[in-house]
Amino acid sequence: MINPNIAASIKNHQQEMIAFRRDLHAHPELPWEEVRTTQKVAQALQAIGISFKLTKPTGVIAEIKGGKTGKTVALRADMDALPVLELNDTLSYKSQTPGKMHACGHDAHTAMLLAAAKTLYEHRAELRGNVRLIFQPAEEIAQGAIEMVKQGAIEGVDNVFGMHIWSISPTGKISCNVGSAFAATDLLKIAFKGRGGHGSMPEACVDAAVVASSFVMNLQSIVSRETSPLEPAVVTIGKIDVGTRFNVIAENAVLDGTVRTFNVENRERIKAAIERYADHTAAMYGATAKVEYIYGTLPVINEERSALLAQSVVRAAFGDDSLFAEKPTTGGEDFSFYMENIPGCYALLGSRNVEKGTDWAHHHGCFNIDEDAMIKGAELYAQYAWSYLQQDSF
Repeated sequence: MINPNIAASIKNHQQEMIAFRRDLHAHPELPWEEVRTTQKVAQALQAIGISFKLTKPTGVIAEIKGGKTGKTVALRADMDALPVLELNDTLSYKSQTPGKMHACGHDAHTAMLLAAAKTLYEHRAELRGNVRLIFQPAEEIAQGAIEMVKQGAIEGVDNVFGMHIWSISPTGKISCNVGSAFAATDLLKIAFKGRGGHGSMPEACVDAAVVASSFVMNLQSIVSRETSPLEPAVVTIGKIDVGTRFNVIAENAVLDGTVRTFNVENRERIKAAIERYADHTAAMYGATAKVEYIYGTLPVINEERSALLAQSVVRAAFGDDSLFAEKPTTGGEDFSFYMENIPGCYALLGSRNVEKGTDWAHHHGCFNIDEDAMIKGAELYAQYAWSYLQQDSF
């Protein structure tokens, strides 16, 4: 199923891959600002000989034409960084842009996919089909995948595969479970309007602070009493903006939050419940409420045959002990928008090494990766594409 020659090819590109990743790490670019990164990827593809097109405003879509007819499989890597101050002061490749950092491993994703692309191109005559390469911007704001789909990233594609560096799991361990992987991630904004006035005369007012507080205290009942315990869900209010002065009763309160769910039906039911709680809480106090529910990513639900294929590739390429089952996370991933249209799966590649200090949480200023994991990541990209194209019955 796997190509034994791919491992050797990836190993030949290992140092080049690490150097490319370090260069991106030193020059992080935020969502929709990945101009230099896009140029670097385009230059690398051109040097290999792979045809590509630039997407707008940033990003690259490329394709390796196989020597034999067959299906088309897509491999995706995201490229954007975060507005995080890097705290890894001893790194030779520390971010050169204060306040911007590759704090989630997207630099590694891009470098691994390029190494896989170079290897697959070397074996293109043997490929039974084509490999689409998607270098995606703006994953961190859940906009890039939607835009890449609009610009043709998965036109004519039969299956899609992606992965994420994962600092929670030991270096080299790989997970690709059937079913839920990442949650749908939505945003909430609730505005309560009361009637302000002097703090000494509450009887003449409608206190928006009290309304907001009551809403927050009652909101968790949506999860604890209206959601099945077999359906994971999170409803969080992370920010409350209310009041202007110590002796002024607040007229307005604005709350910001997030909802995380693993299926669309549960998501819609929770959305309706939030609106009901807001309206009824406001009415109880004589205030009004306005709920803005902003849909973010869809849940990432790994298609069964694709995930089982990825698992078989991991076992064949790296051994049974490399495969493990990570629990689904309520984090979000806009890779879901590719799988809205075609089957596929999303894997997690462990990079946690306490001795190397790569055990920090994603999005932390001390985040870094164990680069020893990258060779497995690059090979997994290439072997998945190879193995998928070998399948007659998929």
